[in-house]
Amino acid sequence: ERGGGDVFSRASSARAGDDDDEEALMWAALERLPTHARVRKGIVVGDDGGGGGGGGFVDVAGLGFQERTRLLDRLVRVAEEDHERFLLKLKQRIDRVGIDFPTIEVRYDHLNIEALAHVGNRGLPTFINTTLNSLETLANFLRIIPNKKIPINILHDVNGIIKPKRMTLLLGPPGSGKTTLLLALAGKLGSDLKVSGKVTYNGHGMNEFVAQRSAAYISQHDLHIAEMTVRETLAFSARCQGVGSRYDMLTELSRREKAANIKPDPDLDVYMKAISVGGQDTNIITDYILKILGLDICADTMVGDDMLRGISGGQRKRVTTGEMMVGAERALFMDEISTGLDSSTTYQIVKSLGLITNILSGTTVISLLQPAPETYNLFDDIILLSDGHIVYQGPREHVLEFFESMGFKCPDRKGVADFLQERFVKLI
Repeated sequence: ERGGGDVFSRASSARAGDDDDEEALMWAALERLPTHARVRKGIVVGDDGGGGGGGGFVDVAGLGFQERTRLLDRLVRVAEEDHERFLLKLKQRIDRVGIDFPTIEVRYDHLNIEALAHVGNRGLPTFINTTLNSLETLANFLRIIPNKKIPINILHDVNGIIKPKRMTLLLGPPGSGKTTLLLALAGKLGSDLKVSGKVTYNGHGMNEFVAQRSAAYISQHDLHIAEMTVRETLAFSARCQGVGSRYDMLTELSRREKAANIKPDPDLDVYMKAISVGGQDTNIITDYILKILGLDICADTMVGDDMLRGISGGQRKRVTTGEMMVGAERALFMDEISTGLDSSTTYQIVKSLGLITNILSGTTVISLLQPAPETYNLFDDIILLSDGHIVYQGPREHVLEFFESMGFKCPDRKGVADFLQERFVKLI
């Protein structure tokens, strides 16, 4: 019996050795390809985890649905448990060859934003007012009558720094200027606003580059094509936004790994190549975002609207968030992403965003109205905004100390975020 066991053990070892030899031969063949071809080819391992048993070369731009699903299940089987481990593996591969993720530090100096608007009854969105406003705008253009709109200050001489690798929470009551500040930081302010001061990315002004290629603004309004499914919506958004600098980083990574004779994890290699090659109808990053946002259960359901039945309001809000996350932008400015979501779902989404921000060196600002205490504790920095003024900006750990120095002490058993929301108007 012992001799029979030794025979099976030797046979198993021989098969494992053959699989290792086969995988080594595939890596050697892959490294002989030129860089352009090498970044478009990957090695798919078999079901047993080795190079054999169904493994082989694959064109990363032509991965089918089943191949993407199996690959993502091996990398992130359960989003709540495996997401951090997956991101750390990705970062370790980048760090091993001495490459740093690009980071963005956003500064805004003496930023003032002013709008012209009608006040009183003329500011109501009625049919008569809309008609009068249109006629008045035409008369103002022809210099027939003076402009009757009154200037309203939205932001008053605000200054601050948004640092990379840190989650920033933007708090403030409705009408305090949170949306306007996020739009200004993302470079998406309307042309009808009067703006003074400056916003810079790593010291470069908005007129020196296209901010939309580096930053994404996620609106609080859910505007989608109702007849498209959730997967189609995110896939279309990914194709429109492109791959950004991922391809250039991948080619440099591949060149350095070849020079150092480093063989990466096959699954991770295929994933990184798949998200870096453009021109795909459906990118694997779409499936990745669907999983971490909990949208995989409704991926093939139409989004819907008021006239067409589709996904729920909370799922539609997550689709709005996912539309921008599938892109390659390094800075995310999110406006009220928790509307319609329960506290548990909001916590999971913010936690996933925090992992991406801290591990992959992103820059993230999220506006929330009333975050739960456990969600509030996920943030690194706090910006308190009231009536267009910044009351506090700094580390989350120091905010209570600051308010205590101002004479306001947070009561026991009261959430810090709720306490801060109550004190905004009193301080101003």
